[in-house]
Amino acid sequence: MLLVAAVGAVYANSFDGPFIFDDALSIVENPTIRQLWPLTQVLSPPSGQGLTVEGRPLVNLSFAFNYAISGTVAWSYHAVNLAIHALAALTLFGLLRRTLESFRTPSAPLVAVSAALLWAVHPLQTESVTYLAQRTESLMGLLLLATLYFFQRQQFFWSFLACALGMATKEVMVVAPLLVVLYDRTFVAGSFRAGWERNSKFYVALASTWLLLAFLVLGAGNRGGTIGSAAGVTPWDYALCQSRAVLHYARLALWPSPLIFDYGQDFIPLATAAPYLVVDLALLAATGYALWRRPALGFLGTWYFLILAPTSSIVGGTRQMLAEHRIYLSLAALTVLAALAAQRTFGRRWWLAPICAATALGAATIHRNTDYASAISLYRDTAAQRPTNGFAHYNLGQAYAEAGRHADAIIEFEVAARLLPAAPAVPFNLGNSLVALARPTEAQAAFTTALLINPRYAKAHFNLGNLLLERRDLAGALEHFRAVVALDSSDLAARNNLGGVLVELGQPAAAVEHLVFAASAQTDAFEAHFGLGNAYLLLGRHDDAAREFEAVLRLRPDLALARERLRIARSAR
Repeated sequence: MLLVAAVGAVYANSFDGPFIFDDALSIVENPTIRQLWPLTQVLSPPSGQGLTVEGRPLVNLSFAFNYAISGTVAWSYHAVNLAIHALAALTLFGLLRRTLESFRTPSAPLVAVSAALLWAVHPLQTESVTYLAQRTESLMGLLLLATLYFFQRQQFFWSFLACALGMATKEVMVVAPLLVVLYDRTFVAGSFRAGWERNSKFYVALASTWLLLAFLVLGAGNRGGTIGSAAGVTPWDYALCQSRAVLHYARLALWPSPLIFDYGQDFIPLATAAPYLVVDLALLAATGYALWRRPALGFLGTWYFLILAPTSSIVGGTRQMLAEHRIYLSLAALTVLAALAAQRTFGRRWWLAPICAATALGAATIHRNTDYASAISLYRDTAAQRPTNGFAHYNLGQAYAEAGRHADAIIEFEVAARLLPAAPAVPFNLGNSLVALARPTEAQAAFTTALLINPRYAKAHFNLGNLLLERRDLAGALEHFRAVVALDSSDLAARNNLGGVLVELGQPAAAVEHLVFAASAQTDAFEAHFGLGNAYLLLGRHDDAAREFEAVLRLRPDLALARERLRIARSAR
């Protein structure tokens, strides 16, 4: 009851948080969660786009349940994230209590609940709970804990099922069979040999879940170029960054400030990484020694490093050098150490120390959740903490633009443009905000810059074409609409605009093809019908023109110009 109440209290204000960042593609724009049947569709999330749900069908299924409940309203997603975190805290408590009691630890239930409480309310967990797309981390954490919990209770079927489901949730679950073997050796069997003699069949069954993980990983490939060599980061550079990251997470566990949503690029040279590497290697050596001489302490060290190992070893792209959600489950090792240290240090009323610490941590979590209340507040905090992170400024600019605060957006886009000179989306969105503030000359320059970076940027061609059309530069608009159609022949808006410009330039025969395509593909395309009517008038095809203007008036009976054109077409028959 204490754990559930504490989790509910510190995350009650998280329900105000909207969809942010990866939530857009993984939830709001994810077509595979729109219905729960057929199940094969739900269990086949989009691939090749770098989405959080790629290769993680169980997470996609959970989002589909949420979509069935509340669509694209965020409250039910927050409720499920909160429930997952609370269940993970309860499972951690159960696992710790049984393990400590088997060692005859004094006050085992109090130690267990103290460690689980510190873990549950720690502000480092907000990224895995309040940030909806990171359900991948918290759900995987719950299932890994359940794998160990059910193994401890000798309920092998449920342990195997939890492990298999975890493999379908996130790749970090790869460590679960190893942790079970180590847990058995440390806390149950007493040695690897005894564990193998007693549970070899179960070990093999758990290892077989790696086949499911391999199938899912191979299906996801390089996750849209976001992992491995396709991410554009060398393993050496990534390893140097992770040497600092592992210790940075531990520092945040002790003093969780500042918390940062997006660290951005964080490359460091060997000279800077050397002290971190020395400390990391010393800690790893100490963990290895403890596994030999003090197995329980060694298990905690292995827990911390092993769960971090997959994300600290596989290149995760230029945007994810550090990510606070990665510490979600590893943090448990540190809170267990903290609870045991309190018990041995503070005498009979030692439990007051973790209660006070949990109160302070819970207050910090409540405060951190206020940063997630809007995209503006979250990215404003991120940009303040990491002023050289161009993506933070870019995302803040987008948040301002979506809120209609285009003057503020322009400031952020201009900063992002200096920090990310090779990102065409930055000048493109800058141009959009300049258009919104009626600054067409500057907007034209911004769209042109985007196209210099990426000449195949269809959206930039389209928006620049619209801008030139408004400025009555018909030849320029024609060039850019043609470029869009060449890049994507199914773009109906570009086809429609291209046809309209050709009509205005006196090329109705060339316009008909594009306008017919646009009109036939849309049931309410009155603009395409109107343009097609004008083209037919110029070609002298008055019956066809009348038919098109009649179609316009069925859709827009208030359009006086269409009524006038219809009169002209009928009178010319």
